[in-house]
Parts: sequence; structure tokens; C-alpha cells
Amino acid sequence: MDRPRPTKSHAGEHTTAGPPGGLAGVLRHDLPASVVVFLIAVPLSLGFAAATGAPLIAGLVSAVVGGVVAGALSGAPLTVSGPAAGMVVITSGIIAEYGWAATAMITAGAGLVQVALGLTRVGRVALSLSPAVVHGLLAGIGVTIAVGQLVVVLGGRAGPSVLDNLARLTGPVGGGALLVGAVAVVVLVAWPAVPRSSYVPAPLVAVLAATAAGSGLPVARVDLPENALDQLVLPRMPSGAVAGIAFAVLAVAVVTAVESLLSAVAVDKLHPGPRADLDRDLVAQGVANTVAGALGGLPVSGGIARGSTNVAAGARTRASTVLHGVWIAVFVLALGSVLELIPLAALAGVLLVVGVRLVSVRRMRALWRHGEFTAYAVTAVGVVALGLVEGVLLGVAVAALRSLHRLTRSSVRVEPEHDGWRVVIRGSLVFLGAGRLVRALRDIPLGRRVVLELHIDFLDHGAYEAIDDWRTGYERLGGSVEVDEVHDTWFSKATRGIPALRKTPLSPLPRWFAPWSHWQRTRAVTVPRQRGDADPVDRAPAGADPMIRGMREFERATAPLVRPFLAELAARGQRPRQLFITCADSRVVPNLITTSGPGDLFCVRNIGNLVPLDADDSVGAAVEYAVEVLAVETIAVCGHSDCGAMKAVVHGAARPGSRLHAWLRAAEPSLIRFHAGDSDLPVVERLAVANVAQQLDNLMTYPSVREAVAAGSLRLVGMYFDISEARVYLVDPERDGLEPVRV
Repeated sequence: MDRPRPTKSHAGEHTTAGPPGGLAGVLRHDLPASVVVFLIAVPLSLGFAAATGAPLIAGLVSAVVGGVVAGALSGAPLTVSGPAAGMVVITSGIIAEYGWAATAMITAGAGLVQVALGLTRVGRVALSLSPAVVHGLLAGIGVTIAVGQLVVVLGGRAGPSVLDNLARLTGPVGGGALLVGAVAVVVLVAWPAVPRSSYVPAPLVAVLAATAAGSGLPVARVDLPENALDQLVLPRMPSGAVAGIAFAVLAVAVVTAVESLLSAVAVDKLHPGPRADLDRDLVAQGVANTVAGALGGLPVSGGIARGSTNVAAGARTRASTVLHGVWIAVFVLALGSVLELIPLAALAGVLLVVGVRLVSVRRMRALWRHGEFTAYAVTAVGVVALGLVEGVLLGVAVAALRSLHRLTRSSVRVEPEHDGWRVVIRGSLVFLGAGRLVRALRDIPLGRRVVLELHIDFLDHGAYEAIDDWRTGYERLGGSVEVDEVHDTWFSKATRGIPALRKTPLSPLPRWFAPWSHWQRTRAVTVPRQRGDADPVDRAPAGADPMIRGMREFERATAPLVRPFLAELAARGQRPRQLFITCADSRVVPNLITTSGPGDLFCVRNIGNLVPLDADDSVGAAVEYAVEVLAVETIAVCGHSDCGAMKAVVHGAARPGSRLHAWLRAAEPSLIRFHAGDSDLPVVERLAVANVAQQLDNLMTYPSVREAVAAGSLRLVGMYFDISEARVYLVDPERDGLEPVRV
């Protein structure tokens, strides 16, 4: 992946748009993260091996293979593979029936099955999961991790299930373990508030601090087996019924595959990087299981706990995953005594915080507003009470039932108009709801003009025929029917090519998005009748203000589409990433030329897009608020072609003594800069470009702006919008020239 290039600001400062790549990025981000994951993976691997009855070295072998092999090949580079909790019960059952050596061979066979599944490209099926199910999975895993590690922090030993761990919370409390765990939790939570703390991952600091706090205390610590390599057991062919062996291979293959894919999808939600290639990841997991089985290791799968810890520790590439496997191999073989200094309660404290953070209250609120909370809650409870796969299956079932319920829901509102009736239909319309719609339509008096206004995202053929049959009968008895679609729906697809059912044209772009549209001057007043398309139909009082008509059109057509998004913005407040300073010219639409929407831009508009040097209160307050309160990452100053303010400055057109004349004095430094420059642009356009560059210099007179630019948290960008070409350029402040926009 190409690394974002540093952007040179007008003052010569450099800001970086993304994390450093190459060796520097690995040393700063991936290397420390790999150490944190390594510290977490060792006790987990040993614990899973002990829980299954396998040799302890088997867990470490799988951790090494999961890190190095799966990490190098994986399509989900930040997901960390190794022995996982979801396989403990299955693996222990196979060991009890076939023995450990045969179980290793079954693991190798399961890996070959996974490779075949990945090559047939079935991994992408996991992408069809509802986001509510994925976040419910994360929450369930978070609760499971948190409850289990809380037991360890209190001085106990974690059990195999949440219910068992809840029962163990009533046991005696170990003072030393509680102290160590509390130190780890406090340091992990408080570390981000320390200046320049991002250079050292909080989990690593927490483990080191807790280890120091536990020095000399009688607490349980990491326990590695002596002569670990002597415990390696090579695989052998299992003996028994072929069907039973095949079922064991298939069970290991399917469960580890599902866990890996779910983990990859879930970890994807935790970082902003490229999305996982699930088919490639499934092949990588298969290769890792084959190698792990051949070396006498436990089954390997991607783990959410390790993956989320990897992301939280600051990992950026697969180097962290691979290195964590290398550290396990090196330290277990050469420096096992160092690991044995770490209290288990220190690691448990880190995992406790990681687990709690996976339960996102903000996500719950968002899902509640969108009606998806039921699937989220069922998945989370199912994962906690029954297990990962069972919880996800329950969540998928609930999400499917919810989708079916929505598919059968629609609202029908019949309202009179001065020349007829309007029927507004919203939602999805299928045959199950057609009866209620037809009953409402039959109550409309005969011989009138009826407008069917459709806000429909799905219409099946049964519902279409019900509407068409009613329309045919109503028109036969002397009435007229128009179909007005707010956006392209299944209704328009169903009626294409059927001249008997003529409709008004599809609604064009909404007013706020397309202010140049001819429809805003005509459509709200007149719409052709369906029959013959000749006589206009009055839709609004003659002479109504265009703005009033526009507001009416917004509430009718656009508001239902954007209301959920705006409701979320209203609930969480504004968090724009850019301050956009531009001209008040009506032809410049910031959201249009930046392809942004509500909540994205904090805008300041004035005559000539000026940032006066005399600290004008209005502009100055907006700049300070954007930088100091909203913490925007970019300030863009955007000029444009055919600017009236620049024309007034060039020709001295502003009347002396007027407020406009006083305001345009702030452009005098731009005029001086313009005369010193040299460009092939026309005079007014050249001044507009010089003016943008000058406003960038003016912004640097603000202390808050200057400090943020110097710290690398803010960058200044100059823009120029050519109205006639509908093209945006970047302004090079060094030469007051224009450059094309490149990504």
C-alpha cells in the first residue's frame, strides 16, 4: 500500500497525512505491538493447551505457526492466529477419543480442507453478516474476556465458561494479584493522556508497570515447561471408523474456519486500513493448520482477543503478527526465565480493559436508533452463554427475521388536496401488505385526480399487480391516476415498457444537492397531467416563494431519506475534520465540490474568502473554535473564478465609505502579492489565486493555528474552483500557481 506523501504547508512546515511506512513504521508501530501481542499470546496458548489435555508445547507451537505462517500469508494482516478458546471443547473431545498424536494428524487434514475451501472462494460469505451481528460478536467476546480475566485479577483461576467465572468471582480475593491487576488497568487507561505517549503502546507500559509492582509478591506468574522440545509429539494416522475420523476433520476445519473469518470481519471494524481478503485468509489458515498439525500443535484459528489487542497496541502491518510468532519461538527457547517474571494478573488486567472496550455503548445507541439492537443483543448473549458459533447463528437468525419483518412493512397515508387526493406509500411493499393498501385506495371517492407518491425501496410483482388493477378500474370509472416516484424503485423497473401505466418523470436530484436544476423553478408549481401530458396541474399557490417551495420539496422527498443520518449527527454532535473558508458566491457549493455531506465541513463564508489580519471577530472566532475545540485536521481556503470581490478590488468598484469598501481593505495584502507575481491567468483569476495564498499566510498569524501546524496535527490547503469548467485545483503558495488534484 502506498504511503501518503508529506504535504508541504505554505510556511515550510511539513505535516504527514498518514503513518510512516517502511522500516520506520515497523520499528515505531509494529515492533512494540508485536511484543504486546507476544506477551498476551504466551499465557493464552499455554492455558488452551492445558485445558484440552494436550502437551503445553503444543499451544506454543500453534502460536508460533499462527504468527509466522498464517501472518505471512493471511488476507487479514492484523488478525493474529493461534490456538483459540472456541476449539477447547472440540479438541479435548478428539484427544479423549483418538489420542494426542492422532489429533495432530486430524488437525493437518483439517488444514487441507480449509485450503480447498479457500481456493473455491467461499470465504466471502462472511461479508454477508449483518454489522449488528458482527458488533454483537465483539461485545460477547468482550464480556467473555473481561469476566474471565477479572477472576485472574482477583487472584483466582479462570474457568471454561462465563457462568463458571461468574461463580468464581465470589471466591477469596488475592491481595497481591488485585494490586498487580489494578496497576495494569490504571496504567492502560491513563497512559494515552501522557504527552507523546503514542510512541510507546499502553499495553506494553501496563505490563511492565504491573510486573514491577508485583516484584516480590506471592502471585501466579507465567509458567513455561522445562525442556519444552522434549514434549513434541509427531502426528500419526488415527485408528477407528472412517466416518468418525472424517467428521472430526470436518469439525476442526469448519469451526476454525468460521472463527477465523468472523475474527477477520470483526477486527476489520477496529481499524481504518484495507479490508480483509477472506478467501486468502482461509487459505492461510489452512496452510497454518497443516503445518501446526505436522509439528504436533493445536488447531489454529484467528482470534479476536489477540487481533483486537494487536490493533489497540498500534499495529499497522502484518509485520506485528509475524514478529509476535518469532518472539514466542526465541523467548521460549532462549529466554523463558524472563517471561516467568510476569504475573498473570498483569496480563489479565490488560485483557480486562481490552474486553470492556469491545462492548461499545456508542455502537449500541446507533444500532438502537436503526432498529438493529435486537440482533446485536441476541448475538452478544448467545456468544456469552453458548459459544461463538452458536451466538452468531442466533444473531443471523434474528437479523434475517428482522429483515423479513421490514420487507412486509409499509405505511400508507391518504390525504386530500385542493384538486384531488394524494396517497403517500413508504417502505417495502410486497403482496402481504397489498390488501391493506388496496382497501385504503378503494375508500378514495371516484372521479377524482389521485397522485400515488412512492417512497418504496422494494415492490414485488403481486403488489404491483394490485396497484395496477386498482388504477385500471379507477380510470375506467372517470378518475385519473399519476404515479410520482421519489427515487428509482422496483416500481419503475416493473412498469418500463408498459404504456398502459404512464408515470410522471422520476424526481431529479434534491434541491440542496443540485441548486442549478430547472425543476426547482417549475416542478413545484406545475407537473404535466398523465393523460396527454398537456394541462398543467397546480401543485403550489401561484407566486409562492421558491425557498418555501424548496423547503416543502425537502420535507416531502429528501427528509425521509436523510433523517436517520441527521438524527445520528444530532445525537453525537458535530465532529468535522475540515474548516472550509470560501466565498459567499452562490455558485460555490462546498459540499458539492468536496463530495461531502452534513457534518463533514465546518464552513466560513464571506465576501472574497478573506481571513483579515486585523483579527476580525467573526472569522477569528470560527478559526479558533475549529482548531481549539473541534480539533480539525485541515483548514482549506477556497477561491473561485469570476469572483465579484476580486473584480471590485482590481477595478476599485466598491463605493468609498461603504461596508464593502471597508471589508475589502483586508484584500490589500493580496493585491500587493498579485503585483509581485507572474502568471498566465487572466487578471481577476490571478488575483483570486494570490488571494488564496495570502489567506494561508494570514492564518499562520493565529497562535493556535501556528502551534497546531508546527505539531503536525493541522495542515493548511489552498483551493481554487473554476466554475465554468467545474474543476477544482490546489494552490501552490510558493509560486501562487495552480496544480491538479491528485490522490
